[in-house]
Amino acid sequence: MKKVLLLFCVFTVLVLHAGLAQPTQSMTTDKATFTNPLPVQLGDPYILYTKGTYYLYGTGGADKGFAAYSSKDLVNWKFEGQVYFHNNKNGWSDPNASWGGAYWAPEVYEVKGKFYLFYSAQWNVNPTKEVENFRIGVAVADKPTGPFIDLSSKPVFDPGYPVIDANVFFDTNGKIYLYYSRCCYKHPVKSEVAALAKEKGWFNQIEESWVYGVELKPDFSGVIGEPVLVLRPPTQMSDTQAEWESRSVTEREVNRRWTEGSVTFKKDNLYYIMYSANHFGGAHYAIGYATSHSPLGPYKKADNNPVLQKNTGEGGLVTGTGHNSIAYSPDGKEMFCVYHGRTAKTGDERVVFIDRMQVKNGNIEVYGPTTIPQKLPSGVKPTSSGK
Repeated sequence: MKKVLLLFCVFTVLVLHAGLAQPTQSMTTDKATFTNPLPVQLGDPYILYTKGTYYLYGTGGADKGFAAYSSKDLVNWKFEGQVYFHNNKNGWSDPNASWGGAYWAPEVYEVKGKFYLFYSAQWNVNPTKEVENFRIGVAVADKPTGPFIDLSSKPVFDPGYPVIDANVFFDTNGKIYLYYSRCCYKHPVKSEVAALAKEKGWFNQIEESWVYGVELKPDFSGVIGEPVLVLRPPTQMSDTQAEWESRSVTEREVNRRWTEGSVTFKKDNLYYIMYSANHFGGAHYAIGYATSHSPLGPYKKADNNPVLQKNTGEGGLVTGTGHNSIAYSPDGKEMFCVYHGRTAKTGDERVVFIDRMQVKNGNIEVYGPTTIPQKLPSGVKPTSSGK
C-alpha cells in the first residue's frame, strides 16, 4: 500500500446516517487531482466520518476479521491495522467454516460516543452443517480503530436462513432500521428468467437473494417485529429491471440472481435504497436504486437503473462495480459513491473507487466508473497545480 501523504488542518464531513448539517472547512494536499482506483484492496467498502477523519472498512485485508484505513481527504489512506478479531471474548463465528469464516461487509456507526461494527460471518451454531450459515453480528469499541468486541456471544438475530450485508439506517424520528440480504443459498425461485434458463439448458433452477428490512432495538440487542421484504429480482422478463439484474444468469456465469449490498438514506422526505445485483465475483456486478415514502417500503425501482456498471463496452477498464456506501466531501458540498470494482491491472482483486454522485428530485446519478484524473473533493485545497 502507498503511505499516506502529509496532510494539514482538520476538516469536518457529514455523517450520512445522522442526517446532520456540516460546517464548511477546508484542508490542503500537494496534488490537485486523484485517480481511481484508490490504492486500497478491499471489497464492500464503507466509510465513517468522526472528529475530522474518515475511516474506511471493508471485506479483506485482515486475518479472520476486519481492518481499517484512515484519511483526511477521502483520497489518501493510511492503514490502521486489524480492528476486529474473531476470537474476542464474545466471538460467535466459525473461522474454520467455508470462505475462511466469511468475515464480510463491515459497517461502523458512531452512537453516543461508542462505535458499533455490524458485519457478516459464519455462525458456529450449525447442527445441520450448512455450507452457508451466515448471520449478522455487532461489536462495539471506544475508538473507530477498535478493538471491537462483540456485544453478545451470538448474532443480532436468527431469521432461520443465511443473511449478509448489514446496513443500519437511523431515521429522523429516532427509529433505527436494519437492512440485510437473505442469501441465495437453498432459495430457488420461480420466474420467467428461471424458466428460460431451464429451457435453454443453462441451469436447472435459479436461486435468489432478497433484501429485507426490520426495526432494530435501540441497544442493538435484537430486532423489533418481523422482517419485511423490500427488494427482490423481477419475476417477468418484461420488467424493465429484468435484463440488467439477470446478467449473471443470461451470461451463464452462475445459477443465482442477487439483490444485496444495500445502503439506505433519506433526502427531502424520500427514502432511497441503493443495491447491487449480479455475481459479486463477475463482470456484471452493478448498482441500482429504489425509492419509497416509508423506510420499509413499498419501494419502486428507478427507471434509470443501473446507475453504475462496467464500462468495458465503451472502451473503459472497469468491471464488477458494486456494493457501495456514501460519503461527503470535507466541506459537505459533494456526495460520493464509494464502491469496489476491478480493472485489467488489478485482476481478481477488488479495489476501492470513489466517484461523484447527485441526488435530486427523486433521482440518483453516479458519475462513474472513472479511471482518469478527477478534481479533489471540494474542501480539499491543493498546494500546487498538481498533475
